Amino acid sequence: MEQVEQIEQLKEQLKKQEKLASLGILSAGIAHEIQNPLNFVINFSKISDKLLKDLEEIVADNEDKLPEDDREDLDDIVADLRENMSKISEHGERAISIIQGILLVSRGKDGEFLPTDICHLVKEYVWLSYHAMRANHKGFNITIHEQYADIPKVMVIPQDLSRAVLNVMNNACYAVWKKAQTAPEDYHPEVNVSVEFHDGNIVIKLQDNGEGMSEETKKRLFETFYTTKPIGEGTGLGMAITLDIIENRHGGKLTFESSEGQGATFIFTIPAKR
Repeated sequence: MEQVEQIEQLKEQLKKQEKLASLGILSAGIAHEIQNPLNFVINFSKISDKLLKDLEEIVADNEDKLPEDDREDLDDIVADLRENMSKISEHGERAISIIQGILLVSRGKDGEFLPTDICHLVKEYVWLSYHAMRANHKGFNITIHEQYADIPKVMVIPQDLSRAVLNVMNNACYAVWKKAQTAPEDYHPEVNVSVEFHDGNIVIKLQDNGEGMSEETKKRLFETFYTTKPIGEGTGLGMAITLDIIENRHGGKLTFESSEGQGATFIFTIPAKR
C-alpha cells in the first residue's frame, strides 16, 4: 500500500515538472515578446522628459506674459509630469532587468560560466519568489531585509545559481506563510538576505523566521523526492538540485541551520572566480 502511494506521489511530481518545463518555455516567449513594447515605453518617457525641459524653457522665455497664478499652476503640472516620467522609466528599466534575467535562465547553455553581478541576480530572484508567493497565496506578505556588499562581477553559472536562490527563497516564503497560519497576531514574517565577500568566496545567506525543520526533515532535506509540502505544491527536487548546483557545479559549500518553530538559515559559499 505504501509503495502504491509513493508511485502515485511520484507520478504527480513528474506531471508538475512537465508543467513547469512548459511554463518555462512559455515564460521565455512572453518575456521576449513584451521586451520591445517595454523599450518603447522607456524611450518615450525619456523623450517626454526632454519635451518637458523644452516646455520649461519656452515658459521661462515668456514668463512676463503669464499671470502669476497660471505660472504656479504650470510649474506644479510640469513637476508632477517629470516625476511621473521618472517613475515610468525607473519601473520600466526594472521590468526589462527582470525579463533579461528570465531570458538568461532560459537561453543559457548548460554549465556555462558567465561574468555575473551576484548581488543583482540574488535581489531579482528573491523578489521574483516573493511576488510569485503573493500571486498564489492571498494575503501573503513578509518583510525582506537586504544587505548587499559592493562586489565586482564573478564567474558563475547564472541560470543555475538563480535557480538555487529561487528554490531556497521559495521554501523560506512557504515556511513563514505556513507559520503565520497558526502563529499569534504579534508574529511578523521576515526573511533576511545578504551577499558578502569573505576569504575569496561569495557568501549568500537567506534566513527566515518561519516554522523551521524537524530533525527528520534536516536529515532527509537533500533526498530526491522528499518534501513536507502537500502533493501539487512540492516536488521534492528543489533542495537536491540546489545542493548539486552549489557544491558540484560551482565547487562551493551549502550549509544550513534550523530549529523547529524558530526558522532556518541557508548559506551558499562559492569561490569567487573573476
